[in-house]
Amino acid sequence: MDKIVSLAKRRGFIFPGSEIYGGLKGTWDYGPPGAELKFNVKQEWWKTIVQNREDVVGVSASILMNPKVWEASGHTGAGFADPLVECKKCHQRFRADQEDVIQAHEAEHALKKEKTEWAEPKKFNLLVETKLGVVEGEKETVYLRGEITQGVHVNFKNILNSSRLQIPFGIAQIGKAFRNEITPGNFTYRSVEFEQMELQFYVRPEEKTSMKWYEFWKKERMAWYRNLGMKKENLRFREHAKNELAHYARAAWDIEYKSPFGWKECEGIHHRGDWDLSRHQQFSGEDMSYFDQESGERFIPWVIETSGGVDRATLFFLVDAYAEEDNRIILKLHPKLAPYKAAVFPLLANKPDLVKKAREIFEDLKGASLGPIAWDDRGNIGKRYYSQDEIGTPYCFTVDFQTLEDDTLTVRDRDTTKQERIAVKETTSFLKDKLK
Repeated sequence: MDKIVSLAKRRGFIFPGSEIYGGLKGTWDYGPPGAELKFNVKQEWWKTIVQNREDVVGVSASILMNPKVWEASGHTGAGFADPLVECKKCHQRFRADQEDVIQAHEAEHALKKEKTEWAEPKKFNLLVETKLGVVEGEKETVYLRGEITQGVHVNFKNILNSSRLQIPFGIAQIGKAFRNEITPGNFTYRSVEFEQMELQFYVRPEEKTSMKWYEFWKKERMAWYRNLGMKKENLRFREHAKNELAHYARAAWDIEYKSPFGWKECEGIHHRGDWDLSRHQQFSGEDMSYFDQESGERFIPWVIETSGGVDRATLFFLVDAYAEEDNRIILKLHPKLAPYKAAVFPLLANKPDLVKKAREIFEDLKGASLGPIAWDDRGNIGKRYYSQDEIGTPYCFTVDFQTLEDDTLTVRDRDTTKQERIAVKETTSFLKDKLK
């Protein structure tokens, strides 16, 4: 994990949030290649879930919502408040149900020959409060959303009434959420500010029908990670035990990734029953039912949810792609996820003819709308190759003196380091085919 964190900082993928001021625990900033990688993860998810399907549409709901939304969803109740214990010695707080973390903390004190004393557990609400209004003393308490789920459900009837969607159908969303995480850690895995990508898929309230869709989305979501290059042996399903299930959940499975810090949840697939819509109907007074014109039935749909973390997926794609081979570090990212799709080099930066030709090819590739293309004319060619290997660039095109003679250039493959010569005029079509 230390190697991943070092690479992320060195190559500009991820930095600690507001680092020059000492940072803010649980916050992270994405640099140029990191922002591109994260954007690509979201784009591939959106293409797969929304753009390539006829039965799913997308929304972008507000981060700030009426506080009653969180009352209806149960987030302001006891169920969303974690019990905390505080170490009387160092005043650090830990979740009372995380026995391994508590034992590790006690072991740290034991090494110093100190006895750990714990205060009585106290409830700690995970929602982040803020104030809305311009007059001090009259500001309204609202919450930064603790999940993006409810932004979909409160718009269920709006979307139903403004479209021709019929059950079964889904509503997808990507967006930021915020939680007062007690123990943020493992780099970007657990943060106070994070991004989610979720699908709420509405089905008839029937056990057989709903479980058919539940199994369908389990397979679809696992295939998405595999199709983008994650190793099969690093992925698995894990069913929630009965004592883990949310009180409203009819079923819950996680897609877990074998990370350097153990098997960890990457995405959850949940059968939420009619909890969400029925609760919003109860608290808002609005009719949230669906009328089936063919059968003449009216019912509250059941919901199958797929909920993945953008930051977690980005981290796990980085971890999965990391490799050390022949004294070089490589990020073997799938070309669709790679921050830069190719790099263009002049062999020597002090030769105007080589630079001019390389710039022409660089501009042509940029204009082909294949994705970001990198330009690098610093240092020797070997160091440039290794630099691109570390940020996951699949192909490097080098313009040399032979290019000026026969209009060919060298293309190098990131994973194999093999080089071949192709015609300059074929550069764009070559890259386009490879990216497919």
